[in-house]
Amino acid sequence: MTARRLQIGSALRNPGNWYEEELIVRTAWKPVGGFILLASLSALSLCLSAAEGPENGTGAPGGGQSWMKEGTGSYGCTAKDIGHYVARRAAGPIVVDGRLDEPSWQMAEKSPRFVDMVTGQGGFYDTRVAVLWDDEYLYVGLWLEEPYVEAHLTRTGSLIFQENDAEVFIDGGDAYSEFETNALGTTYQVFFIWRDAYRKGSIFDVPEFDIFKNNALTFGGDFDRSDQYFWVGTHPRGLRWAFLNWQFPGLLHASHVDGTINDNSVPDKGWTVELAFPWKGMKYLAAGRLLPPKDGDIWRIFFGRFEKLMPGGVELNPHPAWVLSRHAVYDTHIPECFPFIQMSNQTVGR
Repeated sequence: MTARRLQIGSALRNPGNWYEEELIVRTAWKPVGGFILLASLSALSLCLSAAEGPENGTGAPGGGQSWMKEGTGSYGCTAKDIGHYVARRAAGPIVVDGRLDEPSWQMAEKSPRFVDMVTGQGGFYDTRVAVLWDDEYLYVGLWLEEPYVEAHLTRTGSLIFQENDAEVFIDGGDAYSEFETNALGTTYQVFFIWRDAYRKGSIFDVPEFDIFKNNALTFGGDFDRSDQYFWVGTHPRGLRWAFLNWQFPGLLHASHVDGTINDNSVPDKGWTVELAFPWKGMKYLAAGRLLPPKDGDIWRIFFGRFEKLMPGGVELNPHPAWVLSRHAVYDTHIPECFPFIQMSNQTVGR
């Protein structure tokens, strides 16, 4: 979920120790009818500090993997909260149609029931996930119980979290991706880069992540508007650049409703989501790992859903959030709390 918390991209210099970046905007003065127009010509130049790189981030050994492997967050969850799952190889081809009816999905181990993101208590509706992989894709299947399936947003990039959704975040140490979908298959995607990792010469120093050309925004975390966190956010690592125009390269996705969507006259069983993330599209998330992965590799991946409930016709806020493992705070954007997903070369069902 990315809600009510994107701040306009800033050229302010962070006084902390995590990064030493300077954004220089070259300008020219042009007289227009007695007035002076300040026109921005060329957007961005990142100036490196001569100091050593940070303990975490691209200057650290492993390119930020210390955050990814830490196993416990200094904000939010504790180590015992974090889930573990072993992803096995698919036993055959998977057609991404949202039905999750291939033999591989039938044999795959489903996760435990999702829990409330803050309390860790079982979710009101049953939600489970399974993960598979092969040399081309990382596959994610989600089963979402819902007696009356509703979805109305149809435009790509809509704020899907405003209604019932399913979410998958993939962590890459110095960056992570966010994917959301509703029961209609409408999607919302964002790519986040930690500001301490956004440096000249880094893997992110490419046109795809030019913060001006791509209208990037700064992001401080869920509900970061208190006095203490208004500018710096809630996470101890600080702010992230958020690229809202980004789409996961080659992603295949589909949703399927077991019932009749947007018809509350007859109860539904729920809906399912099927995703295939190409390994070749994860170069900015690999953090030194092989693509496709090798046996035993660990990835940190968040799985969750948000539910819009209207008891007595009044919308319940904040929306209940049910996730694979507890975050202890109402914030999805804590990669240290993402479950550990271990890749196994063992074929599912064998």
